[in-house]
This record gives sequence, structure tokens and C-alpha cells, in this order.
Amino acid sequence: MEAKKEFVLLVLCLILSPLCSKSLQNSTDDGDQQQQQNNPGDINWWCNQTPHPDQCIYYMGQDPDRYKPNSRDEFRMMTAEVALEQVYAAQQNARDLKHECHSKRKKVAWKDCTKLLSNTILQLKRSIESFRANQTSDFDGQTWLSAAATNLEVCRTGSLDLNVTEFISPIVSNNVSQLISNSLAVNGALMEEQGYTDGFPNWVTTRERVLLQSAKLSRKANAVVALDGSGHFRSIQAAINFATSRRVGNQRVLIYVKKGVYRENIAITAAMNKVMLIGDGLRYTIITGGRSVAGGYTTYSSATLGVDGIGFMARGITFRNTAGPQNGQAVALRSASDLSVFYACGFEGYQDTLFVHAQRQFYKSCYIYGTIDFIFGNAAVVFQNCIIYVRRPLHGQINVITAQGRADPFQNTGISVHNSRVMAAPDLAPVVTSFRTYLGRPWMQYSRTVFLKTYLGSLINPTGWLPWEKSNFALDTLYYGEYSNFGPGASTNSRVKWRGYHTITSANEASHFTVANLIAGRAWLPSTGVPFTAGL
Repeated sequence: MEAKKEFVLLVLCLILSPLCSKSLQNSTDDGDQQQQQNNPGDINWWCNQTPHPDQCIYYMGQDPDRYKPNSRDEFRMMTAEVALEQVYAAQQNARDLKHECHSKRKKVAWKDCTKLLSNTILQLKRSIESFRANQTSDFDGQTWLSAAATNLEVCRTGSLDLNVTEFISPIVSNNVSQLISNSLAVNGALMEEQGYTDGFPNWVTTRERVLLQSAKLSRKANAVVALDGSGHFRSIQAAINFATSRRVGNQRVLIYVKKGVYRENIAITAAMNKVMLIGDGLRYTIITGGRSVAGGYTTYSSATLGVDGIGFMARGITFRNTAGPQNGQAVALRSASDLSVFYACGFEGYQDTLFVHAQRQFYKSCYIYGTIDFIFGNAAVVFQNCIIYVRRPLHGQINVITAQGRADPFQNTGISVHNSRVMAAPDLAPVVTSFRTYLGRPWMQYSRTVFLKTYLGSLINPTGWLPWEKSNFALDTLYYGEYSNFGPGASTNSRVKWRGYHTITSANEASHFTVANLIAGRAWLPSTGVPFTAGL
């Protein structure tokens, strides 16, 4: 009965709520106290409260003098420290594999995983430092731990893309995912919502608010990029490298990209925080690349622009992947930038256009084009006042808008589409009845996606949502919801009957997926000129 009770509570955790993890923790506490009342300070007692007690006991039990938590706060710190130690071990395994990269496919997958492990170390260190100093909220910690877990999943899926899973296995087979999951569960019990100041997210400074609206950008830019030679650079990557290497302190770096089609693949690394790209408008400033899985890249490494640095901002730019529908997964933008903003931008591709990889992201007044799983990943992300255009796929293909990748019930992630429009692109509109289009399908076990107050065109199939490859995978554990949508495709009368699907009628339930709650930020004030809504 206790196991069944825990499972039910896990399903309830699919509705984002700080109280949920506390309920689960209390339930587990009750059972453990009955079984181990005589030794509540023993590491076995603490580990038995986690989702993966065997791994916890194995690693912590080897050093009982070190692992003697006196509180849940101390135990949380220890779970993150143990996970970090095992990521270091995985990193060493990756180094040992370098000399075995005898094919292009192995080299590409190995390079991705090496980078993802380095980013995982950064996320865990950031979490541990914040827990130790008590400088940030538990919600922040949950975001960073969620990103750490997601990185490992992306490493695995990349090896699947290129059929090198056996080669990559030593990197991801040392229980790191389970150890991070334990840390997520413990921190989930302590989680509280992040604060905000004066209606603005506290990670956006006054100067940055002005920059998002300024028309005289060339005077304020640290570097200007222009194909005609009228700027400082002809290459966006060169401008970013130059400006970030010469900035003073933690000042924001502003790169002004004049109109033109820039054919380059760009990387904004985890060391390049607070970068801002400003274009001349999404019709005029275009960054384009053509990498794809069919071309020998992983989904992760196919991105035209990949962003890892914290606090990235972009305005008035289109990010494009030209690989086409025949080349499979081909990403236009991949973002793991925490606390990032994309305003009046375009994202163009077919399969896997927009990879919202990890952490907190906000998209305002953007255009997204694609066919299959073209908004996917495991960020906590809100799309507001955006237009989602579904393109014509290849003959026999089915369109799916989202594929959310939440793999752990304690990850505070999900895709929220709010006050937006879902429509057929010009190439699909004349033949819209020849192709089926769905709102989403579950990429991972606890996939979570909602559409709130959004126009759904007639292209949406009446059932709304699609199983993963005709299986029953995740149908009970996912959370898919629709709230007050409208348009010819919005009727929920014939929607799927899965346990995890919800026709949301409560504003309180829907509010869990707003800017204020899902990404723990508050809206810009109307006077900034970038009006977006914190609540419903």
C-alpha cells in the first residue's frame, strides 16, 4: 500500500507545486519512521527516503564518518556532492575514451557528451554553492539540478542519433542520473518560489530593459557585425569571441548584427554569460546553417546557434536551419541559457527546429516554423504571443508541434504556450487535410506541456495529442493540459482519454504554467514597451 501511495503522489507531482514534493517527502517519512524509528540519524534512514535508495546507500555508506546529516538541508548538500563526484568519474571515463574515437560518428557523440558533462559539473557546483551560502532560492537549485539531469539524457539520445550507444555507455552508466534524481527529490521538499522586484524578473537590470527597446543600438553595442564591412566584424562568432574576452566585470555584452544572411554555426559557451544579440528585424537579420543528423551530426550539435551562457537575450533575428525535411533532425536554435529572453525572433526549420534544452526561457512575439517535434527539450519555457506555423512535411509524415523531455517527476520543467496562435504555414494550408497535426507527444516519461488561451487552427487533429511511436509509453505519467483555448481546432470533446491528459477548467491549476510560476519571474511593466503577462 505504501508503494502505491508513493506512485499516486508522484503522478500528482506532474502538477507543478512546491507543496507536492513536501507531501511525497512526508509520506515517505511516515513509512521510514515506522521501519527505522530507532536510528533516524543513520545514512540508511536518510537514503531510504529518496527515489533511488540503493545508489544513495552504496556511495554514502562507503564513508559513514563523512555522511552524517543532521538535517534535510545537510542531506541535500550531500546528495549533490555525491552526484558531483560521480560526474567527475564520468568525465574521466570520457577522457579515457578519446583515443577510441576512430569514426566521425564517435567523435561527434564524444564531443557532445564531454561538453554536456562539463556543463553538468557547472550546474552541480552552482547548486552546491547556493545551498552552502543560502544565497538563492530552492527553486533556483531545482532548475540547475534539472538541467544537470537533462544534460545526461541529451548525451544518451545523441549516441542513439548516431548509433554509438555502446561506445558512449561508459560515460553514462555510473548511476549519475539516479544520484541527481535523489538530489532533485530532496531539494523538492524544500523548494519555494523565487522572489521578484517591482514587477520585473530580478535578473534583468534597468539598462537591459532599455536596451530591449532602444532604436540607437549601434551607439551602445560592444561590437557591430556587417557583411558589407561597415561594422567591426563580418562574422557574428568573431564579434562574440572578441567582446566577451574584453568585457569588464560582469557587464552585458551587446552585439549589433546588421541586416544580411549570415551563414555560420555559432556557439555561445557556458563561459559567455550575458550576451545580447540585436538584429535589424527577423525578416532582415538571418543566421542560417544546414547541419543535420542525416549529415552526421547529433541533434544537439546540429544547431545553427547553440547557447549555454546565462542570461542570453536576442531581439529581431531569425535563426534558421536549411537542412530540409528529408534530412531528419536539424536544429535552428539550441538554448540551455538560464534566464534567457527571445523577443521578436524567428525560428525556421522542419524536424526539431527549436531545442529548448534546459533551464528558464521566455519567448515573446516570436515565429516558430516546423514539422515534427519542432519545439522540444526540457527547459522551463513560456511562449507568449507567438505564432507557431506548422509546415508541410514529407509524404506520409505526421506533424507534431511539441516533444517535451521531462525525465524525472521532480524536475520543475515544462513547455507552456500562452496567448499564442497555432496555424498552418503557407505551404501546408492548401493541403492541410492531407496531413495530420498534433499538439505534442511524450519524448520522456514525465513529459509536460500546456496550451493556455491559445488559438488552435483547424489543422489540429481532434484527438489533440499523439502517443510515442504507437506505444503506451508515459500516457499515465505525462501531464498534458489545455485551458481556455479557442479556434476551430480547440474543441476538447474528442481529445485523448489518457490519465495524464487534462482539460483544465481551474484558473488556479492553469496558473502553475504562467510566467510568474513556471519560470519564477514576473512580467515586464507595460511602460518598458515589452508588455507580457505574469499570470493568465
